[in-house]
Amino acid sequence: MKNDNLESLFEDLKGEFNIETPQPNHELRFLDKLNAKDNVLTEGKKTLHFNWKPLLAIAAAIVICFGLFTMVDPQPKVLDLASVSPEMSETQNFFTVTLENELKKLNKERSPLTEQIINDALIQIQLLETDYQKLKTDLTESGKNERVIYAMISNFQTRIDILNNVLEQIETVKQFKSNSNETII
Repeated sequence: MKNDNLESLFEDLKGEFNIETPQPNHELRFLDKLNAKDNVLTEGKKTLHFNWKPLLAIAAAIVICFGLFTMVDPQPKVLDLASVSPEMSETQNFFTVTLENELKKLNKERSPLTEQIINDALIQIQLLETDYQKLKTDLTESGKNERVIYAMISNFQTRIDILNNVLEQIETVKQFKSNSNETII
């Protein structure tokens, strides 16, 4: 039955089909036109279809970063004694120089006999330095509170006292050793 439908369809369309033969070299002309059209399309795509999406994404990221950095308040500057007043700046400089000198003296006295005393002192100094950093934060938050300023000065004095005491202990150990050596001789 299906065969009958197809045959009847072709019977109905008989005479309407184009049965002419193409001209010579038809296939070559067709391929030339096809190739020419492909070349035009590929050249056109190269110049007409520039992809802007990556550039737009980069530009958007730059704008967002710039906006974030301008909107976000910078961290408040951590204050120290020098930022309170010129007198406190001189005080801080005095204590800093004194501490550096005492540490140099302490390091000159290093020996196997004094190593443990010096290491213990340096640990205490480091703890006081950590406390001083906290005091700097407190000073910033409290708005230059006098109690915090006095605590910072006291911290410096304590560090210097520790270094002086250690230097005295080292001197005592040296004297004891030299006295012990003299009695042995």
